[in-house]
Amino acid sequence: MSRKTSAATSRYEALLQLLRTADVIWNASRLFFQAWDLSPSQFNVLNLLHLNTRGLSQTELGRLIITHRSNVTGLVDRLEQRGLVRRKEAAADRRAYRVVLTKAGASLLKQILPHYYATADRAWNGVSGGGISELLAALDHVAHNAADIAVKPTPVSPEGGKQKHRGSR
Repeated sequence: MSRKTSAATSRYEALLQLLRTADVIWNASRLFFQAWDLSPSQFNVLNLLHLNTRGLSQTELGRLIITHRSNVTGLVDRLEQRGLVRRKEAAADRRAYRVVLTKAGASLLKQILPHYYATADRAWNGVSGGGISELLAALDHVAHNAADIAVKPTPVSPEGGKQKHRGSR
């Protein structure tokens, strides 16, 4: 196997492992948060609001939890029905609102966080602080590269060759 093929294979395997890991973490998170009748996304909303005490718009929440704004509406609706968050009119624009954590939401989060941090520590067991820092840097680099690809993809024909752009001969 050539060195170039070996590097390409390693990169492909790394991307697959990243996706597998994300899937395993999501499933473990889903099971973990069931104890509080929350989804991982609902927990993320509560935690973000805990960290942003002035509240966040739904657009900001969507960007921070990496989901579409329409999904945020349902998340906030369900959390609001449980009394864990509330919508508060934005002072500058009465048509807009900010989502804020309620006392009940803060109380629930206070119950969850110690268990969450202990469980997260278990997930990182055996990985050094330096290893985590290296992983974060590598993931950040890959994320930037992938974002560039999403903005400017390399056109490829179904046969595997590069497509000609319209107007080229």
